Amino acid sequence: MDFSILNQPYKLSKDQIDFYKKHAFIKLKHVLDEETLNYFNEIVSIKVEEINQQSTPLEQRNTYEKAFLQLFNLWREDEKIKNLIFNKRLAQLATDLMEVDGVRLYHDQALFKEAGGGITPWHADQYYWPLSSSKTITAWIPLQATSLEMGPLEFSAGSQEVLTGRELSISERSEQLIQKNLKINDFPHIIESFDLGEISFHSGWVFHRAGKNETDEIRKVMTIIYMDKNITLKAPENEGQQNDWETWCPGVKIGSEVNSAINPILFEY
Repeated sequence: MDFSILNQPYKLSKDQIDFYKKHAFIKLKHVLDEETLNYFNEIVSIKVEEINQQSTPLEQRNTYEKAFLQLFNLWREDEKIKNLIFNKRLAQLATDLMEVDGVRLYHDQALFKEAGGGITPWHADQYYWPLSSSKTITAWIPLQATSLEMGPLEFSAGSQEVLTGRELSISERSEQLIQKNLKINDFPHIIESFDLGEISFHSGWVFHRAGKNETDEIRKVMTIIYMDKNITLKAPENEGQQNDWETWCPGVKIGSEVNSAINPILFEY
């Protein structure tokens, strides 16, 4: 397999960087090619099937569990998948969009929304992260073309400064309360399909959701969460942040750089 595209730079325009700065998300086309995505679709699917422990029927799960199968840090499970997670192309994009000198890995996630899977409620990712600044960004990488019927990621453009709802975990309550507040404040709600090779990047504090998967196929997505390479650990403010500290920043002390063995620098200038 030729992985050369994974290390080739993707040049952003000033307009694209400005768009991200204003809206806290951006969608970029032709980031990866069909051959690369088909390869990782197969490799990641095999690994997800191997390590997935969710056996409860879909209709018996809670809202969070219906949203997706969620498996973490596949780079530690498979050397082939590590090639995707450690690629310089996406890490450079994350660095340039956040306008920092370099990025570390926070962790990766496979998010597989099963056929008939439910909504992913409105939320902001950084509710769960014990990190000291907003210099965080997630690459959302569909492993196939993703139609509106499959439940692609949706964004509330420019909502990163909204405080209401930041205290809510992913739930039916977050869906209802955040949606109501975003409507009142009239933030643009961006709902679009993803072409094959199209990838989005979004800030830790921008509100986003995904619809149901109304197809008979699994919506397969990998995500890579990046953080400013100089970001520090803050004291956890909820159980989710406490768990993330112990799980994704092992051994890091409050106030120190998040530089554990599983938070390597993936790109720097």
